[in-house]
Amino acid sequence: MKIKIITAILISFLCIAFMACDKSACCPPKVNPPQTPKSKPGIYVENGVFMRKGKPYRGIGVNYFDAFYRVLKNSNDTSYVQGFEQLNKAGIPFARFMCGGFWPVENKLYFSDKKAYFNLLDNLVKSAEKNNIGLIPSLFWYFATVPDLMKEPMDQLGNPKSKSIAFIKQYTKEIVTRYKYSPAIWGWELGNEYNLGIDLPNASSHRPWVWPNLGTATNRTERDEMTSQQMLIVMDEFAKTVRKYDKIRMISTGNAVPPWYAYHNTLNRSWDVDTVEQYKEILLRDNPNPFNTISVHIYPLKDKKYAARAKSVSELIKVTQETALKVKKPLFLGEFGCPISFGDEVKQVYMEFINAIEKYNVPLAALWVFDMEGQKKDWNVNFKNNRAFMLDEISKANKKINLQTN
Repeated sequence: MKIKIITAILISFLCIAFMACDKSACCPPKVNPPQTPKSKPGIYVENGVFMRKGKPYRGIGVNYFDAFYRVLKNSNDTSYVQGFEQLNKAGIPFARFMCGGFWPVENKLYFSDKKAYFNLLDNLVKSAEKNNIGLIPSLFWYFATVPDLMKEPMDQLGNPKSKSIAFIKQYTKEIVTRYKYSPAIWGWELGNEYNLGIDLPNASSHRPWVWPNLGTATNRTERDEMTSQQMLIVMDEFAKTVRKYDKIRMISTGNAVPPWYAYHNTLNRSWDVDTVEQYKEILLRDNPNPFNTISVHIYPLKDKKYAARAKSVSELIKVTQETALKVKKPLFLGEFGCPISFGDEVKQVYMEFINAIEKYNVPLAALWVFDMEGQKKDWNVNFKNNRAFMLDEISKANKKINLQTN
């Protein structure tokens, strides 16, 4: 039943009369003071530099992938509280996390009881505020989830009039308007590594997973093979929506470093090796305006086949940072780390990252991955396991950075 609202008085009356309904659905949003230069929140960009509270900012944080995911799956699991406390004590200032469910079925609460869904997220944000932890929520982590929720093929991410894009704009609006005044929110991110699944020569072998019991499509076709053009459209729709409601904070694509063949994938669907200049071109393509950062995820490769024809992690970070500086978009190394499979070389390889971040003045970086039991075999890092040294090294590096920037 549709009710035509004529006056603000009637809106208030309806909110009181229907208190059992979702507050966000029946009441007008709370009016907050406008963001001003003196009160710029989170991390923002000025003249190609990350800024925080009026000063240039650099820092190393963590990926706390399932901080919200765990409580979304089990409302009694608020272990992120202890995690934020530990990070704060260690001087680790921020966390990137998945802001929603991974599989379509894991977003059921949002659709069935939006108030309960946001209560869970509200509590996480409040805990981060209490512990002075910055948050970078990644809103649409797995690129197939939204089309699956909307019962559309993947190509509809490239259709501005699709149900998938409409949902992305709706959810983005709800998240940004709800939390943009929180001091805990440092920035906004689209998703995770969309650029790794585009323009592939063997795209039919890399279509999204099919797990109908988890809410995915029951089958995949050519329409589920993503292209760079489709990726650029969904990125643009997301970023424009963020900017409509928050004109200040950093916006990240969440993309990985372009693979060494990305330019040729797009050019002629081949695996030919890109030149350094071709790497730079794709890097900028994958992080277009109005995104005001360069997002990359970099990991060590045993075969040393790094992008930009680099011979090491350090060299790749150097080339990427130089490119970011040239276009005045600060670099966000959104994921870095070293798996246990590197054996005795783990610490040496990990320290190559830390040293490169310090040497080349990478402004923002985040370790993969903090307190994630599901990846304990290769990646999980906490303050008690045998990979705790990684957090200790971040703490040391942040202390050096603070001395340099203050």
